[in-house]
Amino acid sequence: MTNPAAGFIDFHSHLIPGVDDGSATPEQSVESLRAFAAQSASTVLTTPHFDASLTKMPVALAARLGVFDAGWAQLVAARNAALAAEPGLVLPEIKRGVELMLDDPDPDLSDERIRLDGGEFVLCEFPGMQLPPNAEWAMHNLRQKGWRPVIAHPERYRNHDTRLSVLSRCRSAGAHLQVNAGSLIGQHGSRAQLVAFALLQAGWVDYLSSDYHARGTPATARAVEALVERGAAAQATRLTVENPARLLAGEGPLPVQPLDAQEAQSWWTRLLRKVAGND
Repeated sequence: MTNPAAGFIDFHSHLIPGVDDGSATPEQSVESLRAFAAQSASTVLTTPHFDASLTKMPVALAARLGVFDAGWAQLVAARNAALAAEPGLVLPEIKRGVELMLDDPDPDLSDERIRLDGGEFVLCEFPGMQLPPNAEWAMHNLRQKGWRPVIAHPERYRNHDTRLSVLSRCRSAGAHLQVNAGSLIGQHGSRAQLVAFALLQAGWVDYLSSDYHARGTPATARAVEALVERGAAAQATRLTVENPARLLAGEGPLPVQPLDAQEAQSWWTRLLRKVAGND
């Protein structure tokens, strides 16, 4: 059977050595790239954690991005050294961005290092794994300034209501959604898994990425298997290959067909119980 995720592009990972809770050393970063290559990844964007409030503090901004630059240089050098030392070795192409913590809902994103591969898209998350009730305002504000926000791991937020209302308003404001591959196989708990499938069954998910922190193996291959088992090979391709490629090309995502409606009722019922605290 053809691998629906062959040549996939991952734009959420933590592989710059020594800058956050991801890879600690260049060697660990290269091993992580090997792990991605073993799953047929073509391109990996690494996105260290970054606070939006720093964009309004010029000195602190320069210092933090300088640390990222130094770590990025180490990653590039380590990848190049590995390729030179092992003829025939194939590793994914690497690019960079950040995972932007919106501790300030109105950041200055003019520095291209903050955006995914320097383009219009920016990977965002909210503080404390809580969706603020006015989260859509931040999404609308970013869109008004010409940026395209992608909300990282929306399934992991702890304060969803049974209608996923905040995410619905964020989508209406122009945000895209990136679910973690690990959530589909239960790595972030049963509640995140239920929300992830509910979002897929609603057709709200635009991208699937690993959020890989250089430990174990990326969850992408197992997540794709879980989708294929549900008859969603075409969705897997769109989530991991087609839409991420469009992101790098500066184009918006194509719609992703909702998962099977009959199965959706079962997952949705369980989600409602979980959100209500009855499961």
